[in-house]
Amino acid sequence: MPRILVVDDEPLISMMVEDWLTELGCEVVGPARSVADGIEFATAAALDGAILDICLGDGDSYPLARALLSRGIPFAFATGQGDGSLDADFENQLVLMKPFDFASVQDVVGKLLASRVTP
Repeated sequence: MPRILVVDDEPLISMMVEDWLTELGCEVVGPARSVADGIEFATAAALDGAILDICLGDGDSYPLARALLSRGIPFAFATGQGDGSLDADFENQLVLMKPFDFASVQDVVGKLLASRVTP
């Protein structure tokens, strides 16, 4: 069962994504609501992918994204600001545009799992 980290500081959004990931046959890791909690999961948990809200209450999720990159874990940013708002280091990163629906989450999860590097 693929393990997907969810990082979003909005409880209703993270609960919705959790439900959809469960429906897609994934195990949800988290959800993390802060950069610090996300980094803790990203550096300690076995993960197959992650969905990261860019703007969190305690800052942006770029440090978390860098931690995932260092481990080779694929991720997508979730944002309502448009993909032009991404930091230049991540301009080619997969983006899940808010508001999203089940089909868009399903599409992103499929892309994340297809891009995994298996040992």
